[in-house]
Amino acid sequence: MDSAQLILFLVIIILTILLVVLGIQVFFILRELRKTVDKANKILEDAGEITETVKKPVSSLSTLAMGLKTGATIAKIFQGKKKDKKDE
Repeated sequence: MDSAQLILFLVIIILTILLVVLGIQVFFILRELRKTVDKANKILEDAGEITETVKKPVSSLSTLAMGLKTGATIAKIFQGKKKDKKDE
């Protein structure tokens, strides 16, 4: 075997080994990325549930406040009509 062929053969073997190792590392990186994305997805789902839990009481409180405001407006209207009847 010629020395050039031997060097070429060694280079091919070394590159093959390096590419296999690199492929394994990429596999591990992608697996970790998948785990990270799954954890982030779970955190976002939990945040959505917490938001819904907080949203319901706040919405009820807002509805109560609007009802009280409407009731106060109606009371002012009735008081204005009573004053008008007394003035007549």
